[in-house]
Amino acid sequence: MSVHNNAKKGDIADFVLLPGDPQRAKLIAETFLTDAKCYNEVRGMLGYTGYFNGKRISVQGTGMGMPSMSIYATELIEEYDVEKLVRIGSCGSIQENVEIMDIILAMSTCTDSGMNKLRFNGNDFAPAANFELIKKAWEVAKEKSINVHTGAVLTSDFFYGESHIKDSFLPWKTYGVLGIDMEAAALYSIAAKYNKKALAILTVSDHLLKEQAISAEDRLNSFKEMISLALELA
Repeated sequence: MSVHNNAKKGDIADFVLLPGDPQRAKLIAETFLTDAKCYNEVRGMLGYTGYFNGKRISVQGTGMGMPSMSIYATELIEEYDVEKLVRIGSCGSIQENVEIMDIILAMSTCTDSGMNKLRFNGNDFAPAANFELIKKAWEVAKEKSINVHTGAVLTSDFFYGESHIKDSFLPWKTYGVLGIDMEAAALYSIAAKYNKKALAILTVSDHLLKEQAISAEDRLNSFKEMISLALELA
């Protein structure tokens, strides 16, 4: 049992899906898993363990932003011996050819957060996905004819940009960054620290260049391709 999770040792599988929204964790457990049991309700951050095609899987809400992701990823590894952590969430596209509802496999992450600057005494760290997981995800996506893009994403502390940084994503676009999320760099950094395997699979819910977005309800209910892809990685 940890500060933010009242699961007992053994309640959580060694493979965990990490949606930011706890209601998405509930939806996944009820829709995709069999014999799913809720192991955590602390702060409303729901967590479940069940089975998918005979494989034991957990799904744990993480909340929004790098600090929240860091808390849950650290405790899942330190307290519950989790080996593989797969973020399933949304992101905003900053490339013309990455459309709404496309899926991004985040090969590497950039960030405007100061968290890793503090960790590395002002130096840069390059958080990256686990090769085994991203290779398998790519192969499964091709088998299922799922439209995926593989490349870098920007993990940002900003959801609503201030006026003076409204177009701050443009340099990232120039250098080929595919989209912007708020958690992947934290997950990859924590996984690297503990030598665990991590991957972020992101569905494009917003397009910053085209000023398009899907609704909050669609974010919750329409990410089935991403979820089915992530489940195959177990």
